[in-house]
Amino acid sequence: MTLVESEKKKKGWLSRLRDGLAKSTKRVTESITGLFTKKKLDQATLDELEDALIQADLGVTVAARLVEKLGKERFGKEVTDEEVRSAFADDIAEILQPVAVSLKIDAARKPHVVLVVGVNGSGKTTTIAKMAHLLKGEGRTVMLAAGDTFRAAAVEQLKVWGDRAGVPVIAKQTGADAAGLAYEALEKAKAERCDVLLIDTAGRLHNKANLMEELAKIVRVIRKLDPDAPQSCLLVLDATVGQNAHAQVETFKSLSPVDALVLTKLDGSAKGGVLVALAERFKLPVVAIGVGEGIDDLRPFEARAFARSLMGLPS
Repeated sequence: MTLVESEKKKKGWLSRLRDGLAKSTKRVTESITGLFTKKKLDQATLDELEDALIQADLGVTVAARLVEKLGKERFGKEVTDEEVRSAFADDIAEILQPVAVSLKIDAARKPHVVLVVGVNGSGKTTTIAKMAHLLKGEGRTVMLAAGDTFRAAAVEQLKVWGDRAGVPVIAKQTGADAAGLAYEALEKAKAERCDVLLIDTAGRLHNKANLMEELAKIVRVIRKLDPDAPQSCLLVLDATVGQNAHAQVETFKSLSPVDALVLTKLDGSAKGGVLVALAERFKLPVVAIGVGEGIDDLRPFEARAFARSLMGLPS
């Protein structure tokens, strides 16, 4: 890819990111803009700003931190809404920067095993295929394992998306043992010296005991072939659930070796600010975000672009 093509692709993604965050942006910026008509920053305005940030799902801790910093720097001075949004964007980018970490694939592993977890409906299955497409674009060989064997729809969906991404999918009949399937997929990926194996899993949170048992069994069984597997465990979160995402992170951290997050459906949500709250609280890497249904709509997470888009500013 030439430099011009690369820049064009990046610009295309930034405009999709802006469009995808439009609902979240509107929610937070309308509140801020409504508070300013070139006025001095007083305590009442700071309190209202804090409420606006909390309403936009940035969370109590983040809202307090942003407003406190703004108060220290600008209290009693005349400020515009754009200056406030710009200050907030800088502070949000600072919170997000440490978690904006791309998925590190260990090239020495053949394959690097990625276990993907999340509740049903979070966009987990499509995220796996989109991630496969991303990795393939980097020149890696990828294999998928349809480990959500309880839902025929999930298996079929992964097969369709696998075809679209041009990557093989290892699947079995509905109700098959998920751990056995993961073992077979790892065997095959090893034999073919694949770079990455992405394993889908079930997400039936209403029965935590069964889910915990199943995830533990998958890990236990694949470790017979590779004692260090999985090398990564991604939790896929649906941005539309807002603050409920906190509970999902806590639950899955207790059920599995989660070490990174993917946030999907940002385009359908006014609650994109929750990503900032999650970064501040859990400090888990956010390896990718999704802003649409297309195969190209999942990309590595960039802190500054996200922060400025959220605040309605050019990236």
